[in-house]
Amino acid sequence: MAAIKRIGLITSGGDAGGLNAVIKGVAREAYAHGIESVVIPNGYAGLYNLVEMDNIVVLSAERVSRIEASVAGSEAGHSRVKISKIKDDKTYERIKDGLKKHGIDALIISGGDDTGSVVVDLGNQGIPCIHVPKTMDLDLQTYSVGGDSAINRISVFTRDLKTTGMSHNRVMIVEVFGRYVGHTALRGGIGAEADCILLPEIPVDFDIVYDHIKATYFARVERSDVKAGTYVMVVAEGIKTASGELLYDESAGVDAFGHKKLAGAGKYVRQQLEKRMKADPAVLEFMKRVGMYAPGIYEIPEVREVVPSHLVRSGQTSAFDVNFGYTAGAAAVMLLLEGRTGNTVVDVSGKKITYIPTSEAIKRREVDISEIALFESLGICFGRKPQKFEYELSEAKMPIARHL
Repeated sequence: MAAIKRIGLITSGGDAGGLNAVIKGVAREAYAHGIESVVIPNGYAGLYNLVEMDNIVVLSAERVSRIEASVAGSEAGHSRVKISKIKDDKTYERIKDGLKKHGIDALIISGGDDTGSVVVDLGNQGIPCIHVPKTMDLDLQTYSVGGDSAINRISVFTRDLKTTGMSHNRVMIVEVFGRYVGHTALRGGIGAEADCILLPEIPVDFDIVYDHIKATYFARVERSDVKAGTYVMVVAEGIKTASGELLYDESAGVDAFGHKKLAGAGKYVRQQLEKRMKADPAVLEFMKRVGMYAPGIYEIPEVREVVPSHLVRSGQTSAFDVNFGYTAGAAAVMLLLEGRTGNTVVDVSGKKITYIPTSEAIKRREVDISEIALFESLGICFGRKPQKFEYELSEAKMPIARHL
């Protein structure tokens, strides 16, 4: 490909931790090679409207120094826009005209599976692109910037809620993002020492969940000298019932990429638990034994759902994501210089840069449920009958790649 003199940088899809580190990594590595980098604002919407813009931001040394890598979100902005769905027969001509107008030779684009699908689309139109993986869902075939930051925030919020749960003897349900995979719920829940974690990969048997609550929560309260205890659940937004039915709010519709907008999993779990508590005579006996019972007012333990929503995307970026963002951004520039367009950065380990075709990177990666039995042996409920952990021993022959 022709010599690259100017790189356009796009962040697309949902915001997440680590993207500002990606921006700084791209800009500084490009500068080291005598290449100018510019921001194309507002994701793919900005790319479509680039031809109408008179000026775009050049990532000069001074401008880059004002970006905080440890702050989540993106200095370049976002939008959820699928290029191929724009109602304009000349969409790709318009994009190419915009790139030509601003002298942009290639693109580095950071985003998740939807963003990656557009990277493939743009590549097929002859636009050179490199993809830096970003999604707090961690559903790509490689580690993605934003995942560790989200997991840490889920863990902190869930741990913090235990104080409220203990004060009121509540069952606390925390519903978290993740779409159709449970990586953030699993790792965030483990980090918070949750009692129960419900994942899309394991259809939920609510009778089993309820039995675990009775065995764990009831005993916890009764052992306490002040009769105080809580039970904490982390629930992925895309969980399924035992029959395989996906829980979602039909009134919410679909997003720009045709995905159902998932919502209501926490509320559904609360309703299932309350229904069982009200029908169980053992609950009334428990409430009386521990001095919580008040006829007509307080007859079953309180169950509350909390949805931190975009709070898990916001705020601060973890040190891990700052590190990964810097190196992945820099590696994307090097892949461009080597003519390896159409690829996704996987990792930088020592002097080795690993990458895979973006078409492969965006294939959905689900939680490996063979690992779940290990956590079940530690007493955590996953909405199914606990299984024995079947393990294999393997001596490492090389460094292990980062992969939450």
